[in-house]
Amino acid sequence: MGKAGIVNAAVADQPLVQVPAATDFWDASVPVKPIAACLLPLLFLLPAAASAARWSEPEIVGIVTRAEVDEISGLAPSRTLPGHWWAINDSGSPAVLALLDEGGRYLGSVPAPVPNRDWEDLASFELDGKRYLLVADTGDNGGLRKELLLHVLEEPASLEDTPALAWSLSFRWPDGPRDCEAVTVDPVRGEVLLVSKKRVPPELFRVPLKAEGLQVAERLGTLQGVPQPTAEDLERNPVYGRYRSQVTGADLSPDGRILAVLTYRALHYVERRPDEAWAQALARPVQSLPMPWMPQAEAVAFSVDGRELWIGSEQIPSPILRYRLED
Repeated sequence: MGKAGIVNAAVADQPLVQVPAATDFWDASVPVKPIAACLLPLLFLLPAAASAARWSEPEIVGIVTRAEVDEISGLAPSRTLPGHWWAINDSGSPAVLALLDEGGRYLGSVPAPVPNRDWEDLASFELDGKRYLLVADTGDNGGLRKELLLHVLEEPASLEDTPALAWSLSFRWPDGPRDCEAVTVDPVRGEVLLVSKKRVPPELFRVPLKAEGLQVAERLGTLQGVPQPTAEDLERNPVYGRYRSQVTGADLSPDGRILAVLTYRALHYVERRPDEAWAQALARPVQSLPMPWMPQAEAVAFSVDGRELWIGSEQIPSPILRYRLED
């Protein structure tokens, strides 16, 4: 979803101000976009503890302020540049891959060999000893697209490299268009997992990672227990209230067992037992981690070792949050 939508509605009754460059997190040489005065206090109202004992409470890695990454719709850890992260912007932005360091600072961009019609998610994976990035061109706010595209690029080894297109996969939904902003890769099973955005409950689909011709996404089931807006939510803010539980990002843990699913309101996950199919795992309610309010959270990614989860936003200035797996 574009940045002109829900965030302004969420804070429409607040005055707009220029946020000062007052901490070590932001680059004072770069102008920041105006945002609601209540933003910074809310960002630092972090939960006291995560509800699931396995994960730490969220912490702020850094604050994104650069215009080059002002609408992050996908994050993925780099496998060629350890400790770094790739990011993509939503539709209307240049077709580039942006590189961030371990503090979320923008380092530069490389051009992608495919157009950005509506990029909504990004995943990194390794297959047959080669490292790739999957760009999900799956956004469809109006429910009009008959075919969606998944582009697999060879991951650049530096900002001097231009990523080559390894292959593209086209697919359609089995029963008509729907919006999808949550896409991830399971290279072991050779499949791409996709979660619908606006359907209630959210649906989980899969398509082959690599195949010829137009594919039809296979529905695996629905995610149970994703909280929906209450009557109070809708009364308090009729616009933002109906968006806040929609799925905006997803990623799969490196062992293929934890599917993390992001909404505007919280971080949820489904854990699959060894040798268990997703259909069986989906029979159980999702588990949830508390998340502080952040403007338009739309990107989530596991670190390469699976011990961290990063969350990014489609607004600036905004934080990058990190959860750590506790021993």
